[in-house]
Amino acid sequence: MFGLKNQENQLFHQQWTGQLTEYITAINWSIQGDLAASSAAGEVMLWQSQSESSVLLLKPYDTQDQSINCLGFSADGQFLAAGGQDGKIRIWQIQPELDLIHTLDFGSQWIEHLCWHTNKQELAFSLGRYVQVWDAVAGEIIITLPFASSSVLGLTWQPLGERLAMAGNGGIKVWDRKNWDEDPLILEMPGACTQVAWSFDGEYIAGSCLDQTVWLWRWGNNEPWRMTGFGGKVRNLTWSKPKSGVAPLLAVSSYENIIVWKKAEKDEQGWFSRALSLHNDKICDLQFHPQSLLLASVAEDGMLLLWQKAKQLTQRLTGASSGFSVVAWHPSGNQLAAGGQASEVLVWTKSQRGQGFG
Repeated sequence: MFGLKNQENQLFHQQWTGQLTEYITAINWSIQGDLAASSAAGEVMLWQSQSESSVLLLKPYDTQDQSINCLGFSADGQFLAAGGQDGKIRIWQIQPELDLIHTLDFGSQWIEHLCWHTNKQELAFSLGRYVQVWDAVAGEIIITLPFASSSVLGLTWQPLGERLAMAGNGGIKVWDRKNWDEDPLILEMPGACTQVAWSFDGEYIAGSCLDQTVWLWRWGNNEPWRMTGFGGKVRNLTWSKPKSGVAPLLAVSSYENIIVWKKAEKDEQGWFSRALSLHNDKICDLQFHPQSLLLASVAEDGMLLLWQKAKQLTQRLTGASSGFSVVAWHPSGNQLAAGGQASEVLVWTKSQRGQGFG
């Protein structure tokens, strides 16, 4: 079916399977190799790869069965934060001992997005039309930033941590971390920007628009490239860390299709695209390998597909009984985790006989 000639030479094999009670909403690895997963039932689980043991940090009755929407480890792996529909952000200290050290309570305001600074212990999170930044060392809010025109639909730090970008109605707003009091740079779109993604070198920033387009800027140049032809709502954006030619690759999913964009050598030539079309249902998540152009995609069809050089299918992984929801690479690239729509959490590890990732 998929044209895989050598089934014995597989890149990854399954290492571990865990189970929560509902749809897996988010997963994230720490730099030390701990894996956190959250569910629509309000659970948070921590799996430690060295001991292959897991602990349930939050149970459904802790959150009144309300979904945990987002979670993430600080860059040094010392803290884990999770937020959701009960209006609370909980922060656990992982090292030296596991302990719930802070609970930020925002009442009835859902927490939809959070992300840690790329090298500092600062946590940004959305509160409707606002974003706040919390300092884990001082234990206090540093700044409150308004989006004003809509709820915040996407949130991410620039890879060097110098800027914070948020997506919403009318485009992207980018704030300078060293000058919070200054007005943000606004990258305008004709409709709502549903998500935003920086390239790992910080040179490019991309945003998806509700009009089924992707807008792409080179940082410092306000004239964007506009990508079209997706045939449906754009659901995922992800950049490769290594470059392919003069720039990293940008992978975009729309329903069951993936479009991979590669920049031409000259700016005026724009970006060229190729399609990857082996999924049979809506793609829920995309992630590039941290050291290569290997691309992982998961979909409601119950398949996790690995694409060598973001071109050719090299392995198909299964294990979710009714489709996958999220996927994440370990920072080393030697492990891969995915969450299922029927509550499974699965971990695969690199096979000794597997070839290079390319």
